[in-house]
Amino acid sequence: MDLGDFDPSDADADTDADGESTNSHADEHIISETTESSASKPGTETDRHAESNADTGTDAESANRNTADDTNSPTFESYGITPTGQDAGLGTIAVSQGLRIAEDDDETRLRAYVTADNRDRIRIGTYLLVPYPDQEMLFCRIAAVEYAQEFHTDDATEIHARRAMRRDEFTERDYKFVATLRPLAILFNDSTTVAYTHDDSTGEATLTRRMVDRVPKPGAIVRAATDPEQIKTGLNIPSDGVFLGHLSVGGERVETAASPPTIDYRLNDNYTSGDPLIFRHTLIAGGTGSGKTHASKNVLRQLLSEDRTYEMDDGRLSRLAVVQFDPQDEYAQMHDNNPVMDSETARRYEREGITHGGHDDTIALVPKEEGVTYSGDTHRAEQLRFTIPFSMVRSRPWLVAGSQLNENQYPALRHLLTRFFNEYGNSGTYSGFKTFLENPTLREELDESGRVHEATFDAVKRRVWGVPDTVFDQSARPITELDHQLVRPGGLSVIPTYHLSSTRVKEMIVLAVSSLLVDDKLSNDPYSDRINRTPLLVGMDEAHNFLTDADTVQARKVIGKFTEAAKQGRKERLGLFLITQDPQDIAESVFKQVNTKLILNLGDEDAIKSVNIPAALENKVPYMKKGQQVVYSPDNSEPVEIQGLRHCLTRHGE
Repeated sequence: MDLGDFDPSDADADTDADGESTNSHADEHIISETTESSASKPGTETDRHAESNADTGTDAESANRNTADDTNSPTFESYGITPTGQDAGLGTIAVSQGLRIAEDDDETRLRAYVTADNRDRIRIGTYLLVPYPDQEMLFCRIAAVEYAQEFHTDDATEIHARRAMRRDEFTERDYKFVATLRPLAILFNDSTTVAYTHDDSTGEATLTRRMVDRVPKPGAIVRAATDPEQIKTGLNIPSDGVFLGHLSVGGERVETAASPPTIDYRLNDNYTSGDPLIFRHTLIAGGTGSGKTHASKNVLRQLLSEDRTYEMDDGRLSRLAVVQFDPQDEYAQMHDNNPVMDSETARRYEREGITHGGHDDTIALVPKEEGVTYSGDTHRAEQLRFTIPFSMVRSRPWLVAGSQLNENQYPALRHLLTRFFNEYGNSGTYSGFKTFLENPTLREELDESGRVHEATFDAVKRRVWGVPDTVFDQSARPITELDHQLVRPGGLSVIPTYHLSSTRVKEMIVLAVSSLLVDDKLSNDPYSDRINRTPLLVGMDEAHNFLTDADTVQARKVIGKFTEAAKQGRKERLGLFLITQDPQDIAESVFKQVNTKLILNLGDEDAIKSVNIPAALENKVPYMKKGQQVVYSPDNSEPVEIQGLRHCLTRHGE
């Protein structure tokens, strides 16, 4: 029933109107008779005056008695009801619905009542501290927030709803505001026990962390975590390392009272608490427009800092060499400064220990393809052309196997290549191999000997002829002779592929060069000592195009090689730096070796599920703005959200 603008007085008015309409003549007659009767009775006015005088006397006596009572009654001092002092913290630990710390997170029950004045500051993900009586602190994160009734009333009514719709004010004190907390660690000053920490500094007492093993006291004050050291220790973030961004919650940077107010998130990069995580591989995943290239450049710029070195097995310290495959011709821009970065921003980055500016030791190693030119007008880096010599196929037959060669045909290809190189040596070319396969005598000989069936021979021939003529043996220096230019301690080598004519050509170039690097890093008898003895990072943008699982000989050979590289990278100082918008397409055997994942905005549900991050952060991924990232690196810190830098540290874009 719709009450409309119902007023109780309206019902009385309607009733009076109805009665007046029905009985008007009778009422007038009764009123007239009553008036005449009162006027005709003698003594009526006198009686009224007498009664009035009597009442007046009674009232006077009553007033006198009250005055006497007030004079004789005791007096009491009044007190204010406002609490003394100032509130400390956001609220207190509540026990009304249970207070429990358990090994199973689902059984833990930790809730805090938040006072009315602090409620607008509360966000899911905010970091809090709860003190224990003995100076230890529980470090926790807000996992959920809710309003609960302060008074037992039914507010799901028409009257309550319409009253609320007609006014703007909201009284916080009419409701309880409760935050559910997820305990992360217990912080304490450790002066005696050797505990795992990223901080290798020495001192009498070091703030450190341990697993949550005790319950806070009911009513303990809950405070916002505002000290950078406490927050970093609570989240197990290293105090030094490769800068990735600033800690954030809900897309807003966490700010403290320190200077600078932000909290830097860094990736462990020393040997004190394990191997540098860059050699345990990194994945940057994000959709188009999410800022993944911007983020990748900023990470690479930190890795190329002049003071960043890595210890080799023989005790030498060497700077990192980076080889970056570039499908969009963007990474050679790292040679140049960012023209839009002002001097104040540069000084702020310097104060925070963030390396910025163009990297002078940047070379664009450009694959040569007949009939195709590379302009390189988006950067000022040195350019050097190279070609893939056909001799590389001698130990990598899968380069010419293509995607259609099956398991029965692959041994035949290997046999034919072996005979060819035994006859012509490393000077054999791709065109020479095609001529070699045209020999009908060879076909008959292999068929009669039972080594290669003639149908298999013909199939191999078709696959080899399907390889683009423009890949091998072009008019440029072979990449095998450019190992000192390709891998340079402290140098960035960019291999652009956007100018190449086809996807097949791009794939062959990337796989040929990357396999050369991987083979020499893992070999006990390397072709190039420079590659073998230099810490190396292989960066691969659009990695899903090259490291995807497929039921072909070539795919299995490539994935097997990179899986082995991923497993041995820590020992051999070889890191993979994979960048993709389709992480679900990267082969699982390679993907599961990746230790550090930087996840930007992803819209595809399969892509989000594939990166395998905690559900609380997974739900944020589709809504993250440009530059927002989730970092999941179990050997570095708790899973966190960070905000990347607004500026690219080198040139980026047009």
